[in-house]
Amino acid sequence: MAAVLCVGLTTLDVTQRVDVFPEPGQKVRSLDAALSPGGPAANAARAVAALGGEAALLTALGADALGEFVRSSLAPVRVTAVAGTTPVSMVVVRAADGERTVVSRNASVPVEAPALAGLVAAADVVLLDGHHDGLAIPAARMAKDAGLPVVLDAGSWKPVLDHLLPLVDVAACASGFERSDAEVHSYGVPLVIRTHGAAPVTWSLDGSTGAVPVPSVQVRDTNGAGDVWHGAYAYALATGTDPVAAIGFASEAAAVRVGAVGDWVERLARWQDSRSGSRSC
Repeated sequence: MAAVLCVGLTTLDVTQRVDVFPEPGQKVRSLDAALSPGGPAANAARAVAALGGEAALLTALGADALGEFVRSSLAPVRVTAVAGTTPVSMVVVRAADGERTVVSRNASVPVEAPALAGLVAAADVVLLDGHHDGLAIPAARMAKDAGLPVVLDAGSWKPVLDHLLPLVDVAACASGFERSDAEVHSYGVPLVIRTHGAAPVTWSLDGSTGAVPVPSVQVRDTNGAGDVWHGAYAYALATGTDPVAAIGFASEAAAVRVGAVGDWVERLARWQDSRSGSRSC
């Protein structure tokens, strides 16, 4: 089974859908509300599991009711959590087009990595989101030493990336990532990918460049779509898919996410089951 170790942020998401975003000082009634695990690494791990992979998550959680709720909600992901806090993200999604706004404190407490040898040895690919420096750097170094592909979810620039990028094989960047593809390559990253929402995903590798179209879909909820993209991409690599060819698969999985309201994990699993009657890429 394809195994992915996801390292980084886990949050508790409080998500509400609305007809319109409120103006400052205004109150609006939500259409519905839900509590769920969130955060780039946790969402990616849930995507890996939904696609049929073996998902492990290295993160930090508080030893409180919030942390326990999140941990229990992450099954069947195998969770290794060091002591920390459980950040809460407040997510508001506009029903008409799936656009969302998020308020989150993210990782705020320094953490130290546990013994990592077993986690890394069990993985085929390691995916990092750049949060929790104390976990990300040692995991990336150990993966690099073991010859495992290291994928970075580069949503925004963080100081730790000066240390992580030299250890990365694939940097999958958001459209607004603050460094150019050339700057990312200058750290020694072989493959740089950049997503652009509904526009084609671009890539550059060894002097070659290209673009991969993304599926057209009715957008209902964009929250976590990039996280699902990264989880699906790492899963595809873990199955042995070519790194450029994996872009298309990841974009298809992200399209399933943005077309879903409610339990996107179940919908993603059903989509994977329906693909040629198998769970292979």
